[in-house]
Amino acid sequence: MRLLQYAAAVATASCLAMGIAAPAPSEAEGSSGSSASLVKRVEDKSKNKYFHEPGGDDIMGHYDIRYFKGVVDYDERTDTLTHMIRAYLNFFRENGLDTWIAHGTLLGWWWNGKMLPWDWDVDTQVSGATLHHLGEKYNQTYNHYVSEDGKVKREYLLDVNSWIWERERGDGMNIIDARWIDIRNGLYIDITGLSETHPDAAPGVWVCKNYHRYRTSDLYPLRESVYEGVLAKIPYAYDKILTEEYQQKALVLTSYEG
Repeated sequence: MRLLQYAAAVATASCLAMGIAAPAPSEAEGSSGSSASLVKRVEDKSKNKYFHEPGGDDIMGHYDIRYFKGVVDYDERTDTLTHMIRAYLNFFRENGLDTWIAHGTLLGWWWNGKMLPWDWDVDTQVSGATLHHLGEKYNQTYNHYVSEDGKVKREYLLDVNSWIWERERGDGMNIIDARWIDIRNGLYIDITGLSETHPDAAPGVWVCKNYHRYRTSDLYPLRESVYEGVLAKIPYAYDKILTEEYQQKALVLTSYEG
């Protein structure tokens, strides 16, 4: 016991001596140290990011950097996204997996069952249970696609983020849970999982890591429809969801961005 007390006393004295001996940083040094610390924290956050893009703007932020070879033109982008969503929806249907279109993709469906002309990517959602099933069975799989007329052949990577176990936003670096990627050019479909993160305090409320919230009755039962010429599922209360996300004018105004 005396030995432990003696060791504790020595440790305390050492800490006190270090505190007294350490010189106080000048104001300039304190500012510089604070900036360096902030940069380090930002760098540390980026190390946690699973998916990476060649840039952060509306154009460069919509490619997976592993397969990026340069910005594609409008026609190639449209062709890529059209066949990509067809392949994705067919894959989920053929494997008995639930997924539904979301965000701007759902808005495009509302207008004419197709993509909005200015969209750079496609957004879909899955339940948390489906997300984990994708991670266990289909992660890192390459999926072959042949168009209905047999003229288009493509290959897509289904890549599931290793951070899917974290169902809260966390540091914000991994809000996208999975991607369906065209390996020819890096364009992709964003897949986000919805989870009932607080079933005790907020039962029946499903959220993604980007703070989109839905009630069970908003999503289920899913409706059957058609998107880009193939069978697709949409959330049950699609009009309510679209109005809350984009306001009523998005469902009636016939002109946008010229």
